[in-house]
Amino acid sequence: MPEMPEVQGLVDFLRERVTGVRIERITVANIAALKTYDPPTTALHDAEVTGAQRHGKFVDLATGSGHLVFHLAKAGWLRWYDELPKTVIRPGKTPIALRVALADGAGFDLTEAGTKKSLAVYVVREPGDVPGIARLGPDPMDPDFDRDTLAGLIAGRRTQIKGVLRDQSVIAGVGNAYSDEILHVAKMSPYALAATLDDADIDRLHIALTDTLADAVATASGKPPADLKDAKRRGMRVHGRRGEACPVCGDEVRSVFFADNSLEYCATCQTGGKILADRRLSRLLK
Repeated sequence: MPEMPEVQGLVDFLRERVTGVRIERITVANIAALKTYDPPTTALHDAEVTGAQRHGKFVDLATGSGHLVFHLAKAGWLRWYDELPKTVIRPGKTPIALRVALADGAGFDLTEAGTKKSLAVYVVREPGDVPGIARLGPDPMDPDFDRDTLAGLIAGRRTQIKGVLRDQSVIAGVGNAYSDEILHVAKMSPYALAATLDDADIDRLHIALTDTLADAVATASGKPPADLKDAKRRGMRVHGRRGEACPVCGDEVRSVFFADNSLEYCATCQTGGKILADRRLSRLLK
């Protein structure tokens, strides 16, 4: 799933490439991906793109006639073309959910792999009209997101810290992969209860959160969309590296599997050597 650093990379690329360029046409190939109908997509035809920005994991292309906002969900991506293909899109027979043709001949497709379709597209007058954006918590890349901000967000929460980090209404932009990375850097169990963290824990978590994301954003910066996924994979310390050696202590990176995803962690670095049981086999150890 694209998370904040990759989405920021997409936004930076689009801002540089499409600002000042007119949208010629928007073609919806998967009607289920389009979550709004007023304004219609045709409201953005002939509109000039005035900028691009990120809201959590949402991409927002602004024009003088409204905003094209999209969330790539778990299996979505943006495919950029310097010269947009002339092929006709056949709804229901393509991974393409939406195509944007630009007046200079370039454009992009929003694609989604697999059968579980969650990619979402919105045409709105203001970004806050998108429910997911309206619910977002503060962005950890905001200069005002300091240690006390984090402490206030997690205070009293009797939920596991990994879930808190992934909750978009608490902190915007962090997903499954980067929560694993942040907790590894912080040397913290993914199942530690947020309300039990002491001052030293919060200090460590804030540094891990902001530094991990800042490094990942810097890695994504300047890369075209086609290179962002591989850059993310290469930068992971533990996420997606089950069975490999922890880069800090050399212990084996382990996984816990859930219905539709998994988490990765290092027992030596994060849980005092305790192995977290796989939920498919038994209840979790804390």
